[in-house]
Amino acid sequence: MIELNGVSISLGKTPILHDIHLQVTPGTVYGLLGPSGAGKTTAVKIAAGILRADRGDVQIAGQRMPSLVGMAAIGYMAQEDALYADLTGRQNLEFFGAMYRMEKKAMAERIDYVLNLVNLTNDGRKLVSKYSGGMRRRLALAAAVLHDPEVLLLDEPTVGIDPVLRRDLWAELYRIAAAGKTILVTTHVMDEAEKCHRLAMLRDGRVIGEGSPAELKAQYNLTTIEEVFLRLSDGKGGDAA
Repeated sequence: MIELNGVSISLGKTPILHDIHLQVTPGTVYGLLGPSGAGKTTAVKIAAGILRADRGDVQIAGQRMPSLVGMAAIGYMAQEDALYADLTGRQNLEFFGAMYRMEKKAMAERIDYVLNLVNLTNDGRKLVSKYSGGMRRRLALAAAVLHDPEVLLLDEPTVGIDPVLRRDLWAELYRIAAAGKTILVTTHVMDEAEKCHRLAMLRDGRVIGEGSPAELKAQYNLTTIEEVFLRLSDGKGGDAA
């Protein structure tokens, strides 16, 4: 459902991604794990068709990106919230629903559903300019899942969200994946990486490790994903003990 084959991109003379190969199958929550500057956001933007790679091929739902058909299959949540501060939360969702050409009754039902999902039911008629940073992140996530897309591309979706809601959102991601949808999520938080079905570990624009959390820990005889990431970051990937 999501394929990046030999993707590379530079900003001016600065390489950002080097020969990235990823394949995410339906029913999977796939994580991109790495520190700031590792290239996670760039990879997601290329997958979403927002950026064009210098080299390599990207396909979403069988469509070579960038493609309007492929974009229609995507729910995208950026690090920077693309919300209208002078509209209410509900009006923002109505605007995005209209962009996706959702039928009005179905849209109203989905808006109620996603507002409840992100715990904003009581704040849906409040202006977004009055929202806290965490509330804006929650509304951005609601907008991404509003049209029930086949593919979700979520860039640091739980930043600024309290632990209880974060737990509930991960439960929803599992539910979405179990319904056959495909989810690519970026994170720098190790306990969230442990929750993913599969991971690609990025460092300096390169994939340094890939597999399920259990496979990666077993391969290097380590007990946490953090230990695996540190081992691979130190260039000792071959020293599995």
